[in-house]
Amino acid sequence: MSLDLSAAWETVRRMLNGFAAALPRVVLGLVVVVLFFLVAKGVRALIRRNAQRRGEHRTLELAIGRLAQVAILVVGVLIAVTAAFPSFTPANLVSTLGIGGVAIGFAFKDIFQNFLAGLLILVTRPFRVGDQIRYKDYEGTVEDIQTRATYLKTYDGRRVIIPNGELYTNSVTVNTAFSRRRWQYDVGIGYGDDVERARTIILDALQQAQDVEPDPKADVIVVELAGSSVNLRARWWTKSPMGDGLAAQDRVLTAVKQALTAAGIDLPFPTRQILFHDQTEATDGDRGRQREGWPAGEGEVPEARGIAAALLARHDARGDGANGGARVGR
Repeated sequence: MSLDLSAAWETVRRMLNGFAAALPRVVLGLVVVVLFFLVAKGVRALIRRNAQRRGEHRTLELAIGRLAQVAILVVGVLIAVTAAFPSFTPANLVSTLGIGGVAIGFAFKDIFQNFLAGLLILVTRPFRVGDQIRYKDYEGTVEDIQTRATYLKTYDGRRVIIPNGELYTNSVTVNTAFSRRRWQYDVGIGYGDDVERARTIILDALQQAQDVEPDPKADVIVVELAGSSVNLRARWWTKSPMGDGLAAQDRVLTAVKQALTAAGIDLPFPTRQILFHDQTEATDGDRGRQREGWPAGEGEVPEARGIAAALLARHDARGDGANGGARVGR
């Protein structure tokens, strides 16, 4: 089999001629890419310098700078490819990458979602760097808001990275959205104590405590008649940061406890009343005569309860029940 060198040489010659003809267009395309790269870099640097002067919007402007740089580079590459290969159009690229673009979109769905959510957070600013927020079980100070996630420093010195998609689609409590924040604590007093007197004592302690804001004014309200105490709710306002609130709460509770104790106001412990029932009574099983707990009605007192009543009367006669001891049902 003879080798046709003339045909092979003709093919090589056509390729070289085609490359030589396309070389100026390729060089032009490279020049276009370099120019757009320099323009994109300059735009990003300009936005970054502007962001450094305006610290409040720095994160948003840096994100916009990155987006602008990427967009300018993409446009530059498309123009360069069109200049180097006139038969190529952006429509050809879109049709070629159609199916691949859909696959990439599904693969990077979460990344795109967090990216868009990050941009919306930076634009709408529901919270800012330095704010103290609470999201689900996490609470702390916002360190940084990036296009993918938000960095949170908890009060115990740990870092939590929360995807922006979650922060944008779920409820977030911003503790420092306003300059002041209300705190409250329930204080129980005895049923025999004067409610108005206790209210006045607690209110005076609130007004004199350090770090409690004078406006809005503190107040004390009755919130519950509990099993062993009357519960009063003390409410006061402090500056929004958690550190100020905790410091004020420490001073308030210390002052309230000392003031109530000095005034002789009872701070009762929870108490429980236990009623004994002797299961050996003759009336057990007779639903018409059986009595649970404190007996009621008329009729003969069962023997076991009669003994208990006699023991209780003997204790009362000696004064053993004067100190608030437990009583047996009678």
